Amino acid sequence: MAMVGDRKAFVEQIDHAILEELSVEDRLNAEVRQLLKTYEQDIERGHVDYQRMFTMVKSKLARERGIIL
Repeated sequence: MAMVGDRKAFVEQIDHAILEELSVEDRLNAEVRQLLKTYEQDIERGHVDYQRMFTMVKSKLARERGIIL
């Protein structure tokens, strides 16, 4: 009987770890979007490629923070 409880607790811990790991990238994406709002006018005018800038900023922040994507 103890094995079932231990297994359930283990699975819950793994689920939590996976969800936390996935939310790290979601939070990083939200931060990058917020940072890029500064360049909104340049992006709208076509002076800056949004997707390219998003990728560059996201990669830089991930590297600085030791986040593996």
